[in-house]
Parts: sequence; C-alpha cells; structure tokens
Amino acid sequence: MKIVRYQTEGDAAFGILEDGTVYAASGNVFAGLTKGEAVSGVDDVALLAPIEPGKVVAIGLNYLLHVKENDPTREVPTEPVVFMKPQSAVIGPGQAIELAYPENNIDYEAELVIVIGKTAHRVSEADALDYVLGYTCGNDVSDRVQQFAGQQWIRGKGYNTYLPLGPCIETELDPGNVKVESRLNGEVRQSDNTSGLIFSVPFLIQYLSDVMTLNPGDIIMTGTPHGVGPMKDGDTIEIEVGGVGVLSNPVKNRD
Repeated sequence: MKIVRYQTEGDAAFGILEDGTVYAASGNVFAGLTKGEAVSGVDDVALLAPIEPGKVVAIGLNYLLHVKENDPTREVPTEPVVFMKPQSAVIGPGQAIELAYPENNIDYEAELVIVIGKTAHRVSEADALDYVLGYTCGNDVSDRVQQFAGQQWIRGKGYNTYLPLGPCIETELDPGNVKVESRLNGEVRQSDNTSGLIFSVPFLIQYLSDVMTLNPGDIIMTGTPHGVGPMKDGDTIEIEVGGVGVLSNPVKNRD
C-alpha cells in the first residue's frame, strides 16, 4: 500500500495511492486505513510530506563508497554515526528547498527513510521490521561549511526546508534490496542499492531502540550513497527509491 498525505480545503488528510489515483482513507494510519472514494489524479493533488515525524534520527556514513569518496583513508564506522534533524526542516514534494547560505557548499543526499509504525523499545534485530509502518524517500540537505564548523552536525543539516520527504509511504518493501538514486536537473548523480548498507535497516532499529524509545511516526534516515554534490538556485533535485517513487523539489535561495 502507498500512503500519502494531501491538502484538502481545510486540513491535511491521509489517502491511498493506487495506479496514479489518490483515494480518501478512513481509520488510523498506524492501526490501519480503509480506502474510500477517489479524490483525483495524483498530479492534481497537493501532496504533503507523508508523515509529520516526531523524532528524526539520521545515520551518517552508511555506504562504503560514500565513506571513502572524499578521503580514501577515512575509517569505516564500526558502529552507526547518529545525529538528529529538527521536525521544522520537513517539507513535502514540490516544495522549495531554500538555501540559507547559498555561498556555501550545500549538498543533496538521497536516502531511504524508515517510518516507525509502533512503539519500539529494545527490540531485537530479528523482530525489528515488525515495528515499521513503511518507507519513503528523503533528502538530507547539508550545508558542508556549517556542518563541519563545529563538533555537531545539526546546524548544517537543520535549516527549514532541509528535509524533503515523500511522495508516499510504501508499506510493502524489502528494505534490504532497493535502489537509491538522486538526479540533479535530470542527470543521475547518486545510484546505489541498500544491499550495500554498512548497517542494515533491522540493525539500525535494534541499535537505536536500545538508546531511545521509537514512537509511531518517528523516522530513521538510513544514510546516503556516494555521489553527493552541491545544489544552487534554479536547480531541481529528484530522489528516487525503488518501489516508493520519486521525490522532486525545486531549489532556490532563501529570501
């Protein structure tokens, strides 16, 4: 099932996407949705980020080629590199990434994103996927100058609009074998498979749930492949995760 959030005349609503059509949905997104009447074609609906996350937990340096792409001597992590992004950074499909300091090197990062579906505390790796609602596409936008200016990464990765998510949550996906790709102005820049993750999706859930309780709606960004690069005003960046879809956002300088 592909779950979307879309803007109605009043509030945001959850829907179900099938064959290019968005259907109204009733029920609870975590307990189960029931498909209702057709709303319209997906191209005629204002899609929002498919989830309003509680916590945004992110993993750095989780693909081998990305670890080594700028520094061949860089050591491969022996445990996950964990950081956080604020909820205020989240935007949806089609919304503009607003570059806060465009004179800096501000990169796109294509990622598979885990959406937690039920409370997870100290779960085993074997049971970890039972706690997942589904998966979406994410872009971990990163100001490299500010990211490495201090000891923590949150400033360079935390500006408003620096976390596009979407276009949907796919509930039926094998996270161990999906393509993750980015395209800048239609040109492929990143392309890898989650089979190459240093730390797998089940391991990440087990590892993080030992540190903190993961609640329904929390998300985990699983890391980005090699090929990251800068964006500038006027660009369009697309993130594609196999089986999920394409997340597209224009890029502009912040007013």
